[in-house]
Amino acid sequence: MSILIILNREPYDNTDVTWNALRLAKTLTDQGQGVRIFLMNDAVDLARDACKAPEHYDQDLSQMLKELIGRGVPVQVCGTCMARCGIYKNHPYFEGAESSTMAALAEWVVDSDKVLTF
Repeated sequence: MSILIILNREPYDNTDVTWNALRLAKTLTDQGQGVRIFLMNDAVDLARDACKAPEHYDQDLSQMLKELIGRGVPVQVCGTCMARCGIYKNHPYFEGAESSTMAALAEWVVDSDKVLTF
């Protein structure tokens, strides 16, 4: 099964939404499902080395994303959002997170069995 996970929220927004999305992606990958991740809006910060966990937070969400990339999970990041969104506007994305477009996201949506948004 092909599952697309779209993240929209700032990684460290005083909720566990992003953490739970990444945990789900890992679990689905562990179960042999095809997972792809697309980051847009303030979630683009997740793919930037400049994004660090606050002192009070016990999870490194960017590291979790890097581990998924290392396991072969494709990650695309909205190129338009790079300059418009997040705390770290215009900072580059780390290796393995590819700058992408709305057209590419549309292709992924059409090509996926399930689309989940967080």
